[in-house]
Amino acid sequence: MSRAVKLIVFVLALGPVAWLVWAALAGGLGANPIDKITDETGTWTLRFLMLTLAVTPLRRLTGWNGVVTLRRMLGLFAFFYGSLHFLTWVVLDQFFAFDLMLKDVAKRPFITAGFTAFTLMVPLALTSTAASIRRLGGRRWQMLHRLAYVSATVGVIHYWWLVKADITRPRRYAVILAVLLGARAYYAWRKAHLRKAAQGSRLRAQGAGTTASRSLRESPRRTSGP
Repeated sequence: MSRAVKLIVFVLALGPVAWLVWAALAGGLGANPIDKITDETGTWTLRFLMLTLAVTPLRRLTGWNGVVTLRRMLGLFAFFYGSLHFLTWVVLDQFFAFDLMLKDVAKRPFITAGFTAFTLMVPLALTSTAASIRRLGGRRWQMLHRLAYVSATVGVIHYWWLVKADITRPRRYAVILAVLLGARAYYAWRKAHLRKAAQGSRLRAQGAGTTASRSLRESPRRTSGP
């Protein structure tokens, strides 16, 4: 994928935070700006998580291999907005009252879920480099980065428990996530099925080759006379 496309995606991904800064300076965040910032950063965290998880199904569905090069950027933007969401709670909402924050994490389920979702994103961001892939090895790196599905699931739960009454928006994200998880499960099943079929074909080919070789060895005995 060209650098121009990546640059466009990068600029667009900065749009939400740019709008928040502009709205804060212009007094356009409403009567409760902290709630507005918290809501926007949390929502965009989920959106970028969903976009990140959608990359592989999109590539397999369309054959557009270049989209894979955007996955790291989208994942890092999910962590970026997740960090802003977390820092909004720590700095603006709780004013660094760590004792109260620990109590909230322990006693309020939606905060527990949100904190867990963000914590799961930390190792993903730290190991997003090519050097980390080489150090961990491709298989272990892929297993680690499956935490993105867990983080997204817990993030949706966090959103669902937060809104309590009107669950329209978190339900939409739950449906999107279910589709993405279903796509992953399907492709995993398909890959295993094709691998099993290929192994069966190899075994049958080996068996046929063994039978043919045995027949060739035994043929002179049957045709030889006195």
